Amino acid sequence: MTISQVRGVAAETDDEESVARYLQAHPDFFERNLGVLARLKLPHVRTGSTISLVERQVEVLRDRHASAEAKLADFVRVARANDVLADKIHRFTRRLLRATSLAATLTELEASLREDFDAFNAVLVLIDMQPEPGTVSSERFVRLVAAAEPHLKSFENLFASGKPRCGQVRDSQREFLFGGESTDIGSVALVPLGRRTDASAALGLLALGSPDRERFHPGMSTEFLGRMGELVADALARQPVAP
Repeated sequence: MTISQVRGVAAETDDEESVARYLQAHPDFFERNLGVLARLKLPHVRTGSTISLVERQVEVLRDRHASAEAKLADFVRVARANDVLADKIHRFTRRLLRATSLAATLTELEASLREDFDAFNAVLVLIDMQPEPGTVSSERFVRLVAAAEPHLKSFENLFASGKPRCGQVRDSQREFLFGGESTDIGSVALVPLGRRTDASAALGLLALGSPDRERFHPGMSTEFLGRMGELVADALARQPVAP
């Protein structure tokens, strides 16, 4: 490309910008020049045939309307999904509030996860907790471990952040949490629980597993999981256990 060609392109660009600025400053131009408006022809975006400026404007407005409708439908879908989730959290909270003992709390927690959230692969890890004999009715759901448990070191970053994490986990972590069912777990949500009122050690963690690798993914919102973790921690902390 020669220098003269470059200058020609620049000049053409400046002319287009000048025309655009003029039309924006004088929106009544075509009203005063109807003949010009009638002679304007534009290529159809999809067919390539020529159409009038008015037809092109109608087409643009139609596309914008379709885009706005799609966005609105997406907003409605998300709002409905959030309403459903909020209702589940509400039922979850009421079940925990009605529990009057640690045994009842654990039973209601497991039942709610299974019935309200379809979390059939859930594990509650409790650290340095020694409940009365018979309190834990489901050893498949509740794991009682000591703070010195070596596997807990791999969750130190989770406890330090205090925030839920979703996605893939290490094989050793998956085996520690889900045991013989670990090979069926495709994705995991890890929810750290609060701290004890009488110690600085973490209370434990709630692990939700799914065979679907996309059920719990790193890009998903963890706001509701965080709220669930707070509810579980509060429900457990208000029940007396042997230190």
